[in-house]
Amino acid sequence: MIIEKETTDKIEIKTKNGQEQEVKMDNMSDVDNNTKGLGEKWPEPIIRVQSLAESNLTTVPDRFIKPPSQRTNETITINHQPEATAINIPVIDLSSILSGNHEDNERMSEACREFGFFQVINHGVRPELMAAAREVWRSFFHLSVEAKEAYSNSPSTYEGYGSRLGVEKGALLDWNDYYFLNFLPLVLKDLNKWPSLPSNIREVVDEYGEELVKLGKRLMRILSSNLGVKEEQLQEAFGGENFGACMRVNYYPKCPRPELALGLSPHSDPGGITILLPDDQVAGLQVRHGDTWITVNSLPNAFVVNLGDQMQILSNSIYKSSEHRVIVNSHKERVSLAFFYNPKSDIPIQPLEQLVSSTNPPLYPPMSFEQYRLFIRTQGPRGKTYVESHVSTR
Repeated sequence: MIIEKETTDKIEIKTKNGQEQEVKMDNMSDVDNNTKGLGEKWPEPIIRVQSLAESNLTTVPDRFIKPPSQRTNETITINHQPEATAINIPVIDLSSILSGNHEDNERMSEACREFGFFQVINHGVRPELMAAAREVWRSFFHLSVEAKEAYSNSPSTYEGYGSRLGVEKGALLDWNDYYFLNFLPLVLKDLNKWPSLPSNIREVVDEYGEELVKLGKRLMRILSSNLGVKEEQLQEAFGGENFGACMRVNYYPKCPRPELALGLSPHSDPGGITILLPDDQVAGLQVRHGDTWITVNSLPNAFVVNLGDQMQILSNSIYKSSEHRVIVNSHKERVSLAFFYNPKSDIPIQPLEQLVSSTNPPLYPPMSFEQYRLFIRTQGPRGKTYVESHVSTR
């Protein structure tokens, strides 16, 4: 089929066999400033999912149809089960932990070791700011195609308005558009790359980023203490005050055949901590727990927090990064804000020396976050393949 965009560009969507291809990555140790190995152009014309969704399709193009093994099936929806049988990601009261509540602290520690996911309430971020951040981004995605295309991104940094993750030509695609931007380090923070509409978006997003950096620091201290190391240990391993912070705003349009597609394919996050502000109207995030996909119904004014691969590496697999995905629906759009609190990009990340011994050797060799992140930026989401393949062979 042919989809003609308002810019008069034409995108031809051809049938693909869905087979995966390996992407060879050479000279990873020479990566510099987020750009090497990625290039300035996508390998093929970009398909804006929102434009597809608004073209009155009755099905989804072949490029978005997942193999049967990856499609959604019967799931468990949390908070809607009888209490005795419910599978839930834990709910953590952060103010209680900061006040010295040992029970809540243990609950958070267990969540990091078992799930790698938890919801956090009483976290110190104003609900009004959370709502404002979500709504300014919803308004952005409701702008005209031309207004959004002014911020179109490239694979060199991913910064800006995008619609795909990975540079493999002919790869199956996810049913989402997104906007990616940087907060820290300050040298990467460029307000000119942030949208200018709606008129208050830069002000709201800047304040939101400042508050989530503060929240990330609070979480890092607790995570560090719960490993039995000093409170500042994980933050120091991230580069001290030279850590990174960025955000991906996800827009999931209505999908005519949601059972065939995914909003975001299964993956674990490559970074440190992800603090997600989910849509307050409709669920979509699913977390893998064993062989079950759990649909997360977020609590009002709560953040969903998950640990990334760097945290699993630093903890020598005491903490777990969790595989997750996003499902779509045919009735409502979804908007979510994923804030990433990451290590400094160019320092080696490896298990903390306090957590290794002759009987408990390091499971992962040193690798910088920037090198590690190249896997998902070139090959796209692939479950927990990257962290599992990173295990040391010594």
